[in-house]
Amino acid sequence: MSAAPIPRHPILLVDDEEQALQSYDLNLRYSGLTNTIRCSDPREVKNILRGQTVSLIMLDLCMPHLKGEELLAFIKDEFPEIPVIIVTGYNEVETAVRCMRAGSVDYLVKPVDRAHLLSAVRHALEQRQDAAPPVRLEAAPGQEKPSPTARIVTENPRMKAVVAYVEAVAPSSEPVLIAGETGVGKELVARAIHDASGLSGKFVGVNVAGLDDAMFSDTLFGHKKGAFTGASIGRRGLIEEAAGGSLFLDEIGDLGKASQLKLLRLIQEREYYQLGSDTTKPLEARLIVASNQPLEALIERDLFRSDLFFRLRTHYVAIPPLRERMDDLPLLARHFLVKAAERLGKPVPATPPEFLPLLAGHGFPGNIRELEAMIFNAVALCEGDSLPMEPLRAWIGSVRKGAGPELFPPVLEEGGPQPVPTLKQAEERIIKEALERAGGNQSEAAKMLGITRQALNRRLLTKKRKGEG
Repeated sequence: MSAAPIPRHPILLVDDEEQALQSYDLNLRYSGLTNTIRCSDPREVKNILRGQTVSLIMLDLCMPHLKGEELLAFIKDEFPEIPVIIVTGYNEVETAVRCMRAGSVDYLVKPVDRAHLLSAVRHALEQRQDAAPPVRLEAAPGQEKPSPTARIVTENPRMKAVVAYVEAVAPSSEPVLIAGETGVGKELVARAIHDASGLSGKFVGVNVAGLDDAMFSDTLFGHKKGAFTGASIGRRGLIEEAAGGSLFLDEIGDLGKASQLKLLRLIQEREYYQLGSDTTKPLEARLIVASNQPLEALIERDLFRSDLFFRLRTHYVAIPPLRERMDDLPLLARHFLVKAAERLGKPVPATPPEFLPLLAGHGFPGNIRELEAMIFNAVALCEGDSLPMEPLRAWIGSVRKGAGPELFPPVLEEGGPQPVPTLKQAEERIIKEALERAGGNQSEAAKMLGITRQALNRRLLTKKRKGEG
């Protein structure tokens, strides 16, 4: 990681816990930032700021006598040029959104590791000293710029909180981690973050599942002519393609350990080498990553680096599955009906009374992507003015038959004497059963498991290598 700029004026640390103040101070001094002011009483902050200039404020939220949000409002009103980093023990989306909208440049949740803390401080100081802010897109004269999050169709309170958080953190240059099941719309949210950022560059996305280390390096970093056998011409990597914009890495949980280390170094150093080159290039794209697997569980199984996780998790978006936001079902169904009719060149069909009750009784293991596919299929088969229900019933019946509760054998019998299988053993049993039911067809097995074929293939290759070893 590049060193933080040395500020002309001190960094003000505000927290009622002396131990926290000492920890922040020591971590900053470790990075050469020795000019700090500790303040354990928030009531003293106003006098400190009126008496001297400070470069940056690290502010706790939950303090006696004066709440952090009240103090933040005062700072932004009286001293708007001072960047404020909120540090708190409460990991609440609503609080983060309020603070970002109120003017804080970052929001850190205790306990804060040293690397995460120094990264936030470095970017805050750079933002203040940077005389040339990032280029932002502006609406053409006489045109109203559409909302960048308008494509996220929702009236659900949880999703509204997600949208608000997306809008709040979009201007940040720090990485964003998007979590959620397959089909919930992670790439949609990633594009909304890019659109809301106002960056002038492109949104470039790639699914990294199934990429081995060499392919990952070539895909992201590119190569020079002659870098390896067959490299008759040079090729730009996706990082360069996304310069000035956003680079979206999907299914980050399937990335191999060697590639994880390269990604970690890229984030830390903010520069990289093309294959075959001895000259570095700068990272000029905002990183957005997504995973349909809980990365914390992968860390426990030693499949994902914890230091990379905390680097990627600066801003965190968790998208709920469709079954947890069924109040959006009428809105989403109508949206996809109109979308399908437009693409197929048909009038929007009327829906019979049993349309929504039929959908509402389905579990949607494929989430919003499944709902969209179901409706497109039904509209494609529609020959009259009313949407046919039979294609929907057939779809739901086939899903229940092929992926219902009895799809896989139980890995545990309730109250049985057998030992609990490890997560690895349970995964192997389920993958084996899916392949058997799919007749060895990996694409079909992957659909049953709710992952991509590349992700399944990667798991099978890993198992094979370990078996050979």
